[in-house]
Amino acid sequence: MKCKTYVILDKCSSSENKAVIAGLSNTYSSYIATFEEYQVQRYEGASTIYGQYTLQAYIQEFEKLAQSLCTGNILPDGPMPESMLDKEISLQPGVIFDTAYYGKNFGDIVKDVKDHYSPGSTVSVTFISGHPRNDLMLERTFMTVEMYDSSNGNWTVISTDADWETKFRWERTNMVLGHSEATMSWEIPHDVQPGRYRIRHFGYSKSLFQKITPYKGTSKTFVVKKV
Repeated sequence: MKCKTYVILDKCSSSENKAVIAGLSNTYSSYIATFEEYQVQRYEGASTIYGQYTLQAYIQEFEKLAQSLCTGNILPDGPMPESMLDKEISLQPGVIFDTAYYGKNFGDIVKDVKDHYSPGSTVSVTFISGHPRNDLMLERTFMTVEMYDSSNGNWTVISTDADWETKFRWERTNMVLGHSEATMSWEIPHDVQPGRYRIRHFGYSKSLFQKITPYKGTSKTFVVKKV
């Protein structure tokens, strides 16, 4: 899953601006409706998590934070929200098991890449895969796009599933047998460096006996060059 990042400019100082990176995190509060919108209870109003006075409360607290930033005063942390993790329930069933196609292994290629591509085109490769919920790969990646460095013979990662130009698509092809396929695609940037590339897939499979095992797969090498 990809997450956008916002840059906030702190204009308290007249001499220079300071860039603050603010990621999307914590409680889901994307919708902040006005008091009047909340009374109507349409989509945004009904999704305002803290009720009809959410906007006024945000304005009040953000004014305090803005004054603190400009004056350098340190504000108290305030009360910590109660942890409700032990009260959460999930109606989504867990992964039962995965199996590869007959005579095949997890990470094997179903549909490989072509030999040549040009900037602006899209590369895709499909692997035999396990269910992605076996391991969410937090702080890791389900795929990499790698470029070959002829000077040292090594492969260098230039993109992962966190980049906008890559996409990871998983599909359960047979529910009864637990077969799955995962397709990795890369929209080649127009300013990409010509050379040899490959796409790799990383994942985990769950056996009928509930053992979770890592696997990986690699496409064949393809060449990217300008036409």
